[in-house]
Amino acid sequence: MVKGTRTSSLLGATLSLLTFALATPAVAAPPGSGGTPLSMLGADVSSLQHSEDLGGKYTNEAGVQGDALQILKDHGVNYIRLRAWVDPSINYNNKTKILAMATRIKAKGMKLYLNLHYSDRWADGAHQTKPAAWANHTFAQLQTDVYNYTYDMCNSLKAQGTPADLISIGNEIQAGMLWPEGSTSNWPQLGALLKQGYNAVKACAASTQVMLHLADGGDNALYRTWFDNAAAQSVQWDVTGLSYYSIWHGSISALQNNMNDVSARYNKPVVVAETAYPWTLSWADNEGNVCCNRNMLLGGYPASASGQQKNLRDVLQAVRNVPNGKGLGVFWWEPTWTVVAGNGWDPDNPASGDSWENMTLFDFNGVALPAMSQFKP
Repeated sequence: MVKGTRTSSLLGATLSLLTFALATPAVAAPPGSGGTPLSMLGADVSSLQHSEDLGGKYTNEAGVQGDALQILKDHGVNYIRLRAWVDPSINYNNKTKILAMATRIKAKGMKLYLNLHYSDRWADGAHQTKPAAWANHTFAQLQTDVYNYTYDMCNSLKAQGTPADLISIGNEIQAGMLWPEGSTSNWPQLGALLKQGYNAVKACAASTQVMLHLADGGDNALYRTWFDNAAAQSVQWDVTGLSYYSIWHGSISALQNNMNDVSARYNKPVVVAETAYPWTLSWADNEGNVCCNRNMLLGGYPASASGQQKNLRDVLQAVRNVPNGKGLGVFWWEPTWTVVAGNGWDPDNPASGDSWENMTLFDFNGVALPAMSQFKP
């Protein structure tokens, strides 16, 4: 989905699991929670640099102002996700800014998940626009573009001593990527593009894991159809990523059933690559929020600080419950995207507002919310 719009929008499996187990120490589950401890307790903070540059401030529960990354780490977050746009109209989410952010992340002893959109702006199930520089390329050229861009991003991070630990080839690609050539209406071509991304990562750093990431995490039929097609094209991947937002993607039991099924069907570990839940139905600027009306709320989870906390607790528990230790972790999407003038959803319109401020892990005053504590063992 486009997060800021006004509407919601082969390494062997055994080697993959072993690599993760060795590279990312498991974090103990909370007492009495059961299930397998999670190794990825993550946050996507792709808007954070822009917020900070425009004066955004963050504090812990005690009101002590500090580095948002450190506040997240103090609450148990050990993995940071960053989105990459090829040539965005704003000077953020590009290679230069990602390299700078990676230095901060690694200096704090945290791991890095690089989310490649293969676009100059938002890419998701409804939007997969090719970068302007690739727009007129032949399909053969597009394959080279994917390989070269993926390798360059991976290698640039490695060269400065801040390698990516996990890279996703595309973002929410249930309908494909680089439309129209890479649409799911042409699986041989989509498969070829995905192979180029996978091969580039492995040529750059064989230990870096490759994720394929879809939205609609409660839709098992979608995941079976999509990954059966990927497997039929001999596409390789190490980790299956799911976006799961309770307000759009069904019950947590539907998420659980889907994760249990696809982890066994494809013998791959699973990660909730995106999740979030509202802590209020109010907003702090003139831009309406993507979420929501009360009819969209999942039963048992009010739009309150405690409801948000309970929702994250139960999503984390669902991943712990995936059989055979194949549930690796959860990433909260944009917990730091608080309202700061100029840091809106539309990269082409500096006057656009923030449509996510009620789904963050910091309140309207930049104070850490109780849900953040759920990442702590």
